[in-house]
Amino acid sequence: MHVLATTGRAPEAIEAANAFLMIAQAVRDQKSVAFLHQGRMYAYLDMGQIDEATAAGEHLLTLHQQSGNVVGEAKVLCDLARLRVFQGRLVDGMRNLARAGMLLDSCPRSDRHRSAMCSFAQSAAAAQMYEIAADAYEHLTAQDNARGRRTTSFDLVYSRTLLYWGIRLGHAGRCDEAATRLRRTADITRRWLDQHPGDPCMTAVQALALAKLGDTAVAEKLASSAIMPLRQGDSGEFARMAHLALGISLRASGRLAESRREFLAASQLCDIKPPLPDERPIIRYEMGLTALALDGGQPSQDLFAAVANQVRELWQLRLQRVGMLRQARQREELEAARADAELQSRRDALTGLGNRRRFDLLLGQVDAGEMGRPLTLLLVDLDHFKAVNDAYSHSAGDRVLREVATLLVSHCRPGDEAVRYAGDEFVVFLRGDGTRAREVAERIRQSVARAEILAGVRLTVSVGMAELTDGMTAEALFRAVDDRLYAAKWSGRNAIAA
Repeated sequence: MHVLATTGRAPEAIEAANAFLMIAQAVRDQKSVAFLHQGRMYAYLDMGQIDEATAAGEHLLTLHQQSGNVVGEAKVLCDLARLRVFQGRLVDGMRNLARAGMLLDSCPRSDRHRSAMCSFAQSAAAAQMYEIAADAYEHLTAQDNARGRRTTSFDLVYSRTLLYWGIRLGHAGRCDEAATRLRRTADITRRWLDQHPGDPCMTAVQALALAKLGDTAVAEKLASSAIMPLRQGDSGEFARMAHLALGISLRASGRLAESRREFLAASQLCDIKPPLPDERPIIRYEMGLTALALDGGQPSQDLFAAVANQVRELWQLRLQRVGMLRQARQREELEAARADAELQSRRDALTGLGNRRRFDLLLGQVDAGEMGRPLTLLLVDLDHFKAVNDAYSHSAGDRVLREVATLLVSHCRPGDEAVRYAGDEFVVFLRGDGTRAREVAERIRQSVARAEILAGVRLTVSVGMAELTDGMTAEALFRAVDDRLYAAKWSGRNAIAA
């Protein structure tokens, strides 16, 4: 499916993904389910079906959040940011990208992290925030160079980002800065083509960079060799680059009618294959220059002045987006700080579990129907804990509570939550029916009984359990589980009562 999606066969990729999803869901292979939704998103994006790609991305985001896959969540937030930009929903896009950046900053470095960082850079580039995209690609390239790689898998997207940045800087009148980016683009592409001769995509990037740098003879030759392979390979963006490079080279040599035809070909390709936001403004500007060279009359001058003014306005909007992202990042950091403070206020300082406040909040979610069903509560109480404190000191008792809390968490699945209710009593909100809850309760009971927390001391727990039933309030549920705990204790402790 991935091969289909990345080789211009997006409809086949979606058909395959839909078939494979049925199998992956049937065998509960959640990793493949997530991967297939990602493939569908990219295939829809390749087809220009942005709304469908967004729906697939939002579903994938939910899957990653539910499974606790932070890197996956960051990556899909980046992809959704790019889709929001294409939809013109810039505020949403900047918020997604800011949130993704914060998540990536907190994640350990890995191949999956590198993939997510690439999505971050692509999204920034799609929003024409070249500074941010280039910085991300520089970090990725430096990692590869540190591993002894002379060329990297990021060279194409990095050089493309620098190329568009350089061209747009030139159109905005900042020629020295433009030349710096274009020379860097030419260096990267030259190094790549030394090792991968004949690569038509990288050839097109190099041709356009050289054309804008004034090396039009070489650019014309490179572009001419790349156009047909790119058009036949359905590589719309790079085919447009090649046409642009050839058009600029022909204009430089005075063949203005031929130059205009190349720009028209690039423009027509935009209707066949959706362009990136950078491309139409670049094509219009170069067409305007050629029209001015063909006919220097007042109408042509007025038309080019209008195009140049639009370019300047778009550049200002681009700078505003950079500011929007920085502001979004600041808001996300403030929100994260508030959320962390709120989390700490609901956390038990000794065990790290939720505290009584968190317990009350979860009970409120039960009454609001937000916890869903099946749901079973376990009330876990340490047997004769006061005797431990009296015989071994309160610091030893604290160590026991911490170790028991760790054991409880180890038996929780995603969606389950353990809290310290009071003293030596813990509550587990378990997303499962009575059968599964009894299995978990028994594993907890046995693991505590086997644990050697204090030398020479055998610790045990009593467990009460009750399942949420139709019409039952949260208070009634807790009263039921509390009654069961007392039954377990009266039966001799180290027992489970349901």
